[in-house]
Amino acid sequence: MSILDHEQVLIRTGPRSGLPVIVAVHSSTLGQAVGGCRLWRYASWQDGLTDALRLSAGMTAKCAVAGLANGGGKTVVAVPQGAELDAATRRAVLDDVADTIASLDGTYATGPDVGTTPQDMAVIGERTPHVFCKPAQHGGSGDSSPATALGTLAALHAVRQRLHGTRTLAGVRLSLVGLGSVGMRLARLLADEGADLLVSDIDPAKRAGSEELGATWASPEQALTADVDILVPAALGGVLTEDVVPHLRCAAIAGPANNQLATAAVGDLLHQRGIVWVPDYVVSAGGVINAVTRELHHETPDEARERVEAIEHTVADLLDTAEHRQMTPAQAATELARLRLDAPPSTPRPTST
Repeated sequence: MSILDHEQVLIRTGPRSGLPVIVAVHSSTLGQAVGGCRLWRYASWQDGLTDALRLSAGMTAKCAVAGLANGGGKTVVAVPQGAELDAATRRAVLDDVADTIASLDGTYATGPDVGTTPQDMAVIGERTPHVFCKPAQHGGSGDSSPATALGTLAALHAVRQRLHGTRTLAGVRLSLVGLGSVGMRLARLLADEGADLLVSDIDPAKRAGSEELGATWASPEQALTADVDILVPAALGGVLTEDVVPHLRCAAIAGPANNQLATAAVGDLLHQRGIVWVPDYVVSAGGVINAVTRELHHETPDEARERVEAIEHTVADLLDTAEHRQMTPAQAATELARLRLDAPPSTPRPTST
């Protein structure tokens, strides 16, 4: 991924914070580019740039497959490793980010990501309207985790239908790896549907909450290779490696964790083993669908929920296409994204069903 693959890339030294502020706009073909604001530590600002380029391209694909009239972008503030931001510096960073986004005149809007919160979006929103996921008291849709969990549940219904001919999750064996804000909400939804849950997290304190749901606790290593129907990665990325694939004992993988594959080659290895892998950017799209639909396209919460739940149909269509055309679901998703991005502007673009 290079700068030449993008429409615009801004790299500025924040005049208040002195930190590198990077905004990568990958595509505005379908509409205003959207993507989170990542405040993270990097060995060099060039590593932050690499992250921004990769993640913004991923947002283009996410929005296209979800049927949103938006493109992809990303904001990265590259904090030096070992540096700690006090309250004043953090405020300076957010003001620098806001001014950089404002300079793009509406081409791009940002939301929360690693290292930032809905409250941070309210601060950015003081200087530019091109922001989403502000807290409800500031007129936004707030935390995106509930919608991300709901969208993941929808995807799992489609996967269950493909595996067993029924969309009900009652009795299906699931291994959920990661009980963060999305993972714990998803665990509750799955428990309510009667799923047979195995759960794990690197934080042992999460065990008590999982047992209240009737779930079985395991270490992350055990949960990753457990004998289950569906593996649900919901923590850090890169967990699916070439070394792990031979030890997997699941029929399918679908979860909200970003960048699950350590390398692109892992996707081919999963396919060779007959394991269905639904791309993470398809499964995890609920949060951005809800926020963009409500805040940027001004639709109602009910309309936004319908769009999030439509992830079930999107995944079902991708699985059907993959089967009929003898390709992986990831290849089917890439093809769908390209089709929507290449559609002539004069024709109505496909939307989620």
